Amino acid sequence: MSKFSYPIEHIRGIAFDVDGVLSPTVVPLGDDGVPRRMANLKDGFAMVKAVKAGIKMAIITGAVAPGLRERFSAIGITDFYAGVGDKLQILKQWMADNNLKPAQVAFVGDDLPDCDAMRYVGLGVAPQDASRDAIASANYVCNANGGYGVARELLEEIMRAQGIWPSQSVAFG
Repeated sequence: MSKFSYPIEHIRGIAFDVDGVLSPTVVPLGDDGVPRRMANLKDGFAMVKAVKAGIKMAIITGAVAPGLRERFSAIGITDFYAGVGDKLQILKQWMADNNLKPAQVAFVGDDLPDCDAMRYVGLGVAPQDASRDAIASANYVCNANGGYGVARELLEEIMRAQGIWPSQSVAFG
């Protein structure tokens, strides 16, 4: 039985924020003042498997940082939007471009700029350590904190519900 109160087998697209979702909210600063984000390998593994299985994914972030586009491009995510102020507007355009209805989409966010997008889609998701506003906007709060397996937790549950989570014998195939 799923731990989601939403029919996750209908999810066909997922959009993620970056900071506080795919990377922790506390990041070291380089000598140049640029934040050095961490990347969770289990998140990356699940994202690669989801892309290969045909789940549409997008990154919609307010951050503008070197290396982010390259990180997600290497995973197979080509829909990358950085420096975004109005995430809902970009989300709606991405959904239209991919012929996705709100009921088929999850948005994962952790703070106030994500709340409108989280409420617009069928499944709004927040990390365990998200802001009070994001948690109130979410249909599901992950067991994981931001940067520590949020994408893996969500994608594995969705893919298992859809019967497309890879078996051990083909996990690295």
